[in-house]
Amino acid sequence: QVQLVESGGGLVQAGDSLRVSCAASGYTFSSYAVGWFRQAPGKEREFVAGINRGDGSTWYADSVKGRFTIIRDNAKNTVYLQMYSLKPEDTAVYYCAASRTYYSSTYWRVDGMDYWGKGTLVTVSS
Repeated sequence: QVQLVESGGGLVQAGDSLRVSCAASGYTFSSYAVGWFRQAPGKEREFVAGINRGDGSTWYADSVKGRFTIIRDNAKNTVYLQMYSLKPEDTAVYYCAASRTYYSSTYWRVDGMDYWGKGTLVTVSS
């Protein structure tokens, strides 16, 4: 059974840093691309960052480029999202998702992902 479990969310202040984790089990982790998405209250779920299978190439939404870093550790079946210089507009539930697709752009569709975690809440106060 495939499982993705997010952790590490919490309440931080603007300008702070935070790392969220996505632990995977039940499938060959290294064969899947993994993406982080987020959903703020009243808004659609949006792509934040992704890391490919194989070459580990990374993609970022313009809104987080230069502030967020996605890292995968295949030995631990875990993908991390390191977030710096957090802003109140980063407040959302953060989800990780896995896909067999190899991505060549930032166009990571929500409905293109094969597996999803249940999310972890990140709240950034001003």
